[in-house]
Amino acid sequence: MSAPLELRAGDNRLALWRAVRGGASVRLAPACWPRIEAGHRAIREAAAGERAVYGLNTGFGKLALLRIPADRLAELQVNLVRSHQAGVGEPLPAPVVRLAMALKLASLAHGASGVQPALCRLLEAMLDRGVLPVIPAQGSVGASGDLAPLAHLAAVAIGEGEAWFEGERLPGRAALARAGLAPVTLGPKEGLALLNGTQISTALALDALFALEPVLAASLVVGAASVDAAAGSDTPFDPRIHALRGHPGQIAVARILRALIAGSAIRRSHLEGDPRVQDPYSLRCQPQVLGACLDLVRQAASTLEREANGVSDNPLVFPETGEVLSGGNFHAEPVAFAADQLALAIAEAGNIAQRRCALLCDPVLTGLPAFLVREPGLRSGFMVAEIASAALASENRQRAAPASIDTIPTSINQEDHVSMATHAARRLAPMVENLARIVAIEASMAAQGIELRAPLATSPRLERLLEAVRGVAPALHEDRPLAPDIEAVASLVRDGTLAAILTADERASLFGEGA
Repeated sequence: MSAPLELRAGDNRLALWRAVRGGASVRLAPACWPRIEAGHRAIREAAAGERAVYGLNTGFGKLALLRIPADRLAELQVNLVRSHQAGVGEPLPAPVVRLAMALKLASLAHGASGVQPALCRLLEAMLDRGVLPVIPAQGSVGASGDLAPLAHLAAVAIGEGEAWFEGERLPGRAALARAGLAPVTLGPKEGLALLNGTQISTALALDALFALEPVLAASLVVGAASVDAAAGSDTPFDPRIHALRGHPGQIAVARILRALIAGSAIRRSHLEGDPRVQDPYSLRCQPQVLGACLDLVRQAASTLEREANGVSDNPLVFPETGEVLSGGNFHAEPVAFAADQLALAIAEAGNIAQRRCALLCDPVLTGLPAFLVREPGLRSGFMVAEIASAALASENRQRAAPASIDTIPTSINQEDHVSMATHAARRLAPMVENLARIVAIEASMAAQGIELRAPLATSPRLERLLEAVRGVAPALHEDRPLAPDIEAVASLVRDGTLAAILTADERASLFGEGA
């Protein structure tokens, strides 16, 4: 097993969160512990004082005006964790839970939440040994933090709730015991520190971002193949065109598309004398559309990286002065906006890919047999695969409506504006799945179209696409069920096989280091 990654307070790159999603363990950097200890001392001093401090010696939400006696502060925190376990729906997947736990640990590492070091040690150990709380996916509105789902996470830390351990769903205390761990006894504010925060929303959005990256990269490769299958032009990818507009995503996409097609005998065959002056937009405008999508993804990634490094608890303790200040860092509006941006990018990447699917089936536009099969009429070829791509694209358009503009007052109007970030982020994973299948359908069609142009060959790099597709789905000469082929090719889209046709430098130019 590899050594745990070092988790720092406020200085972690997306590559670390990718690794955590993939199963890596983390340890807090040594510099974090003095901050955690100082914050804990300040909270204990505040708890011993006479001043009312929200969540420390008061009730929560609309009950904040009610003062809690000093001898019942520990009970207050346990009651908070128990009462807030109101999540519903299917459990979150393990990679999302791992991310949420590591994100919570990173937030606590700032020392601004005032928790005891033992609580951070326990979260480290739970991640390291694979004790993953069972967290229902639904029940958060993204402010005041992801209260319900994080309560299910916190429950395991105190020996309650449920957790997965070594493939079994167990009571929280039993899961900890099997892993050789003991629950913590919560001190002042510690239940609130575990519940307040945007870690579930952020984990869901990061999980979708990382799943999206190989799919978007594959869509570039497949889009280039569709240009060749349709006997389209690579002139629209000339770098001079894109330099005049200046959008970085557009420039990067055009450069990659041109490189992918370089050396194609199909392209050379119609450099001169082609009566078509311009290709349809779905071929010609790929840099403009996918480049804009890429710019949105980059912006969302930047927002999520900042959120992952920040503190979204309330109230916050400042050990230098001993002040405990109430604010609103738990409000997940930045995450909601980032998730909405990702949704728009996913939907639009699917929209243009689906239009290429339709184009490739059209003999008027391509000069190939209708639906990419010999003897159309007797055979239907890719007819219904194209319909499936349209269904998936339509579903993603419906899901792409902004969630961040929705709000509903909660807690008797104390929490009167909420972000809906959790919903915004939770709908991304099925959207990425839909996009992967659209790209898979297009990849199957593009491969078939290129093969129908034999003896002319595509570029050496796009030949790798054909080899990958044909490794899991044979050419379509006779009608057969295409559902297994679509799923097999979608696996190549998801797992990075098609994205690997891009060079490491090209992938880094899209998504940065570690992509």
